[in-house]
Amino acid sequence: MADDCFGHPRLAAIYDPLDPDRSDLDTYLRMAEEFGTQQVLDIGCGTGVFALLLADRGADVVGIDPAQASVDVARAKPGSERVRWICGDATALPPLQVDLATMTANVAQEIVDPDTWQKTLRGAYEALRPGGHLVFETRDPARRAWEEWTRENSYHVTEIPSVGSVERWVQLTEVSWPLVTFRWTYVFAADGQALTSDSTLRFREREEVETDLVTQGYAVEDVRDAPDRPGKEFVFLARRT
Repeated sequence: MADDCFGHPRLAAIYDPLDPDRSDLDTYLRMAEEFGTQQVLDIGCGTGVFALLLADRGADVVGIDPAQASVDVARAKPGSERVRWICGDATALPPLQVDLATMTANVAQEIVDPDTWQKTLRGAYEALRPGGHLVFETRDPARRAWEEWTRENSYHVTEIPSVGSVERWVQLTEVSWPLVTFRWTYVFAADGQALTSDSTLRFREREEVETDLVTQGYAVEDVRDAPDRPGKEFVFLARRT
C-alpha cells in the first residue's frame, strides 16, 4: 500500500508543486553520466520527475511505483511517452537488462518489511546487466533527523495554480526503533478539506545495508555523501557482479 501523499489522487496532483526543489536528484544524474548509462530502472518513480530528466538526456527509462495516482500524474506530463511506466514494485519486475537501477529520496527507507527489502534488492539485481549499478540513499540514523519533524519546523502555505492555497505540516507520531512514523497534514483553502498521510521509514545502519547488498550478490563499490545534505545521508553504489 502506498502512502496517501503518493496514492491519494488529490495529494499526488500537488506533490510536485509542494516540493519543487529537486536538486537532490543532481547526484543521481551525475552518476548516470559517470557510468555512461543508457538504460535505467527508476524504482519508486513517484510522479516521474527523475525518470523524465533521464529521458530528456536520451536514456531508455522504466519507471515503477506502487501508487497508481502518482503514476497517473507521471503519465500526464509532457514527454511521458518516452518512459515505460509500471504500477507495481521491484519484487515482480518484467524481464529487463538495465545499466542502472535507482531508488531516490526516501524510497529505500519506505520499504520497511525486511523480506520485501531483500526481494527488492534481488529484483533490482536481476534487472541489471552484469556490471550494472544500483544506487540509492538512506539517512544516517546517528543524525536523528526525526527530531526535527515538527509542525513548527515544517509549516508552509503554498499557492498552487488552479488549486489555491494549501497548508502543510508534518508531525512525528511514533519512534519504534528502527521504524519512525510521521504524519503530514494538508488543508485546502478552496473547500476546507483536510487530508492526512501517514508514513513510516526504516532506519538502517551503514553496515546493515552493506551486508544486505553483499547477501544479494552485489559488490559495494562506494558509500558516498549526498552533496546537498553533507553528513546526513549515505549514498550506496553497488555493482552487479
